[in-house]
Amino acid sequence: MDGSRNIAGRVGRWSARHRKTAVLGWLAFVLAAVAVGAFVPQAQLTSAEQTIGEPARAQQILDENGWEEAASEMVLVQREDGVPEAAATAALTDLVDELRATPEVTNLVSPLDGAPLVSADGRSALVTFDLAGDPDDAAEQIAPVQDVVAAVAAEHDVRVEQFGGTSADLALSDTLDADFQRAELLSIPIILAVLLLTFGALVAALLPLVFALSAFVGALGLLSLTSQIWHVDQTASIVMLLIGLAVGVDYSLFYLKREREERAKGAGPVDALDIAAATSGHSVLISGITVMVAMAGMFLTGFSVFTGVASATILVVACSVLGSLTVLPAMMAWLGDRVEKGRLPFLRRRAADRPGRFWPVVLGAVLRRPMVAAVVAGGALVGLAVPAVSMDLRAEGVQDLPQDLAVIQTYNRITEAFPGGPSPAEVVVEAPDVTAPQVQAAIAALRERALASGQMNEPIAVEAGDSGTVAVVSVPLVGDGEEQASRDALATLAGELVPATVGAVDGVTAVVTGGTAYSVAFDELMAERTPWVFGFVLVLAFLLLLVSFRSVTVAVTAIVLNLLSVAAAYGVMVLVFEEGVGAGLIGLDGTSAIVNWIPLFLFVILFGLSMDYHVFILSRIREARDRGLATRDAVAQGITSSAGVVTSAAVIMVFVFLTFVTLSMTSMKQIGLGLAVAVLLDATVVRALLLPAVMQLLGERNWYLPRWLAWLPSVRHEPVAAPPAAAVPVPRREVVDEPLVLSAD
Repeated sequence: MDGSRNIAGRVGRWSARHRKTAVLGWLAFVLAAVAVGAFVPQAQLTSAEQTIGEPARAQQILDENGWEEAASEMVLVQREDGVPEAAATAALTDLVDELRATPEVTNLVSPLDGAPLVSADGRSALVTFDLAGDPDDAAEQIAPVQDVVAAVAAEHDVRVEQFGGTSADLALSDTLDADFQRAELLSIPIILAVLLLTFGALVAALLPLVFALSAFVGALGLLSLTSQIWHVDQTASIVMLLIGLAVGVDYSLFYLKREREERAKGAGPVDALDIAAATSGHSVLISGITVMVAMAGMFLTGFSVFTGVASATILVVACSVLGSLTVLPAMMAWLGDRVEKGRLPFLRRRAADRPGRFWPVVLGAVLRRPMVAAVVAGGALVGLAVPAVSMDLRAEGVQDLPQDLAVIQTYNRITEAFPGGPSPAEVVVEAPDVTAPQVQAAIAALRERALASGQMNEPIAVEAGDSGTVAVVSVPLVGDGEEQASRDALATLAGELVPATVGAVDGVTAVVTGGTAYSVAFDELMAERTPWVFGFVLVLAFLLLLVSFRSVTVAVTAIVLNLLSVAAAYGVMVLVFEEGVGAGLIGLDGTSAIVNWIPLFLFVILFGLSMDYHVFILSRIREARDRGLATRDAVAQGITSSAGVVTSAAVIMVFVFLTFVTLSMTSMKQIGLGLAVAVLLDATVVRALLLPAVMQLLGERNWYLPRWLAWLPSVRHEPVAAPPAAAVPVPRREVVDEPLVLSAD
């Protein structure tokens, strides 16, 4: 590659020759980023930013009127069939008396006061109340209340159980925190184990892992700065860790393996690093830019949660690319052949001139019968993708949480007895004076017409703010909040009842919000923005590949193959999560729909990550082509020489993503499985079968570039200063120091 035009090669050579400056500079960068993160708190998404459409407008009204959401709780008193009503009444009476005597309880409402809080079958009753004091301190106030509820439950033979925002958060936080800690703790040993099998040496295995973690730590610190512009939530940090470990290890793996390969061929330490910088370093740069472009597509969604994730992911990928081009070659130059220290005696080393047997055999069969391979591999991917046509989407909800938790079981019982009660629709009413007679009359009319519609249930509650300018009317909807019956009820409420009652009063603004309203608004936003996101990612990826490889065919082929692997991953998700195929293997109790934000999220993530392998492999193929090899020989050499490192990188990614399948939340299982399946398919079926078959069928047409695009810069993919052995235009094969485990010898 022309060293004057290869930025990665120039930076890598400079870093290798000024390794002390490069290493200390990287350490200073990471420490400075950590310091920034310590002194500048991350700017978190506000309640209004986490929602969209009418729900966002409603939250804005509440915020402007100084509304403070009270920490509300409820207690279910429920008797089984055969248990006398007197037993339930006695438990209810004791519960109300004890709660009224508890200082932490305020605004208590119960059926004993005449409130409509008894279920239709008469077996269940609800007691609702707020926790006293600042809602932000609710977690500190709730313990005495829970003790009272537990004491009453122990004294009576009926079910007495508590549910609410605070109690649910406390119960879930421990479980979810333990889940994520387990995923993080599992990821690092898995990565280290795969790297040990790949390199067979402790130092070589630790280098990519330490580098990836340092890039993540630096990016996490800088996130405090970028979050001042694009606010973030916990999801951003989780995704940042997931992607940071994957790309950081992959980039350093590509770099290190190429340097080791060139050393095995006889290149000196300086020449080997120069070649690695100009080839693998260049591939890392192209791949990283492609990943960042794909992530940038999330900015087009107009959804603040996605923009926060996009900014965090772009940041960690940028740090990984920067480190790969600077500190990584410096560390490799400093370590030299000491990178082989700590070699594991039970892993055999492959001779430099002896390739692995598995991939050459597979590739030979594919190149002999490319049409058969293309039809079989392409047909398999299309077959896996077919179920995605019937994908059913729904909003994330309680059904995605661990169903074995007592608090979730209580929620389900309350929902069954009081449909819509735990998560009702809410009508936010803003007026100069919400206590005015005409406003109160309109609210009463809304309640009457809501119950008469048959689509809404008791208990319909009204709460006014301290300012007297805003009130919230809670209206439980039929259904579970996500099914069509709930959406129809919402349409009736927002489209007919509210405009005819409170909305008809002069000077009154009425907006409907709640879980169902949010789901509808989100679906509408995604339907509007998804085509723009897909178009943005595909067009910019095409342009990047076109410039990098000077071939329209190569760019189009890479994009089509990536889309196939993503579609196949969608299909597998439908089979597992909707049809229940293998659901028990990942801890699913039953089937459910796909969470509505996951398909777009996965497309952006997967399209970026899958480019890692394509760019790396295509660079090796183009490198061989630039040395004068025919297309068939270039494909054979490029794929065979990259087989070991791509396999290792894919195994790392797959296992890291599979750790998220072990989490309790269904949405995390869906993300983990989708990512793992797509990477696995991309690194095996696509890379080993479909890509070489298609390139073999296309032949010289792979390098087609219209004359009117001849002005594009010419980027050569051959090494800058190849050692004598590499100057001979004969296909060289992979390589040294790659144990048999991952190369399938």
